[in-house]
Amino acid sequence: MSQIIIQKETKNDCEAKEKIGTICEVQKNSYVIKYLKEEINAKLKGSFYHTESEFPVVGDYVTFIYNPNGDSIITSVCERKSVIKRPYPSDHSMTYGRNINGQVMVANCDYVFIVASLNNNYNFNRIARYVSITLQGKSIPVVILTKVDLCNNPGRYVREIEELSDKVKVHTISALYGIGLEELDEYLKPDKTIAILGSSGVGKSTLVNAICKGEVMKTSKIRESDSKGRHTTTYRQMIELENGARIIDTPGMRELGMCDVDDGIDETFSDIAELETHCKFSDCKHDTEPGCAVKEALKRGTLSKERYEVYKKLHKESNHAAKMKKIAKMRRKL
Repeated sequence: MSQIIIQKETKNDCEAKEKIGTICEVQKNSYVIKYLKEEINAKLKGSFYHTESEFPVVGDYVTFIYNPNGDSIITSVCERKSVIKRPYPSDHSMTYGRNINGQVMVANCDYVFIVASLNNNYNFNRIARYVSITLQGKSIPVVILTKVDLCNNPGRYVREIEELSDKVKVHTISALYGIGLEELDEYLKPDKTIAILGSSGVGKSTLVNAICKGEVMKTSKIRESDSKGRHTTTYRQMIELENGARIIDTPGMRELGMCDVDDGIDETFSDIAELETHCKFSDCKHDTEPGCAVKEALKRGTLSKERYEVYKKLHKESNHAAKMKKIAKMRRKL
């Protein structure tokens, strides 16, 4: 609805009243708003720093007062339809009220491209984290396995991801050689927003360049010894394609903690969550209790021990984050 209103307005209308635009770039305390065909520099209204208001992130729709002679002023953040977030460091989350619920990285994404490379960087546990966080945030996860030209058996990894969850789609590509890129066209539709997440060195910037058909992002080589790369993207930004699709590139992350995402984990591992409902006791710990459906599935081999261990580990981290959030809220009341 907001975008329809924006498109009907002209630049002459926007000096005297609040308008709605999209955050397309954030660098520290400076913001860039996409409005009509313009990119407008902006700052936050002072009240953001004195209340528990959420700070804008790339992908947010915001209201702002246009200033033709300097920085425009962002006055509020519109309701988000989806978010991707991770925990703040514990020292921050205990100090600032707005950080208790975790750091929102991007907002209003239809799809999240979870990029992993088919080399030593591949990590099933990490992909499971990304998928859980994406589902928790109400976006659709799409796993992109890059550098397929360097892998002898990509089908093995595809099957492993497909068995992770029936909510995720998987594609194998080589952005360098243009292999498999046409499969991504189904997501790159007008007015659709795609966030790209993944560790450093997996080929996110190369993928963005391939999608945009140009050198819009810097790329760097990885260390062949451990397949790790440097951060070539240092801040989040939105790139609009010619057809109106939007790409949000994000800095690479070495580690991704869980941020109170039990629902997302259960949606990712929906088969295990379903098994738990058939245990004899509703508070079954799947340890020594009789009538445990999870233990029976493990015994029969219909549930792999490795997959169940990932499920348990993620829930443990998520529950710890929920506990820390509760403690932080209690401290704020003191």
